[in-house]
Amino acid sequence: MVRKPAVAGRFYPGNRARLEAEIRSYFDEGTSRVKSFGVVSPHAGYVYSGKVAGQVFSRVEIPKRVVVMGPNHRGVGGRIAVMSEGTWETPLGEVSLDNELTAKLMAAIDIAEDDSRAHALEHSLEVQVPFLQAIRTDFLLTPITLGGLSLKQCLTLGDALAGVIDELGEHVLMVASSDMTHYEPDTDARARDREVIDLMLSLDPEGVFRIVQEKGITMCGVMPVTAMLRAARTLGATEVDLVDYMTSGDTSGDYSSVVGYAGLIVR
Repeated sequence: MVRKPAVAGRFYPGNRARLEAEIRSYFDEGTSRVKSFGVVSPHAGYVYSGKVAGQVFSRVEIPKRVVVMGPNHRGVGGRIAVMSEGTWETPLGEVSLDNELTAKLMAAIDIAEDDSRAHALEHSLEVQVPFLQAIRTDFLLTPITLGGLSLKQCLTLGDALAGVIDELGEHVLMVASSDMTHYEPDTDARARDREVIDLMLSLDPEGVFRIVQEKGITMCGVMPVTAMLRAARTLGATEVDLVDYMTSGDTSGDYSSVVGYAGLIVR
């Protein structure tokens, strides 16, 4: 099975040369790369969030195995939906899926399903893949969409991921795909996002999930971020760096209703 790109030409360039050039323009080539347990990266159109994503990916090592988790915006498929067989295609080429890691994860958590339907049109994972390909072409991808999970289920997923990664005994990068506050005035969005970011910086997955729920913060990727932070903390992470933050207003000039984008590295 080849998963064809669903948003190439809309969220990012559909032409290989233009896509490569745009991604490179977002990278900070002067920085050194660090070994990271996980990152938080936004998933809007590159014109809005590409700079933040580029600042993240230009600072981390890309290992042989990468897990990308994102919210299931369309509500199609299982609550934890993975793909285990075949490849994902972007204008930069094809990426093989990691059937070994997927099999171990599905054995470790009973609500995980091998369900390609959830991935067919979902953009939150797809937009991360070209950034990874621009750095390394031979990595194995584990794509996971999440929807309708409780805090307990997010933490259980994080524990399962940590157990699988520990069993594999090798570096695995977890990418949590998330935008922050949606469609609020810039000042309000920044204040609300700062509360969540402070909890991410404290490696507090429970706090992140709870504040988003209790205060109605429209952070679409709270489930992947919660699971990633739990797994990273379990695996030994001790530090989180805020690499960049901006809102769509910084691109459009319209600060009356914005979306926030944060980039963080967990190490």
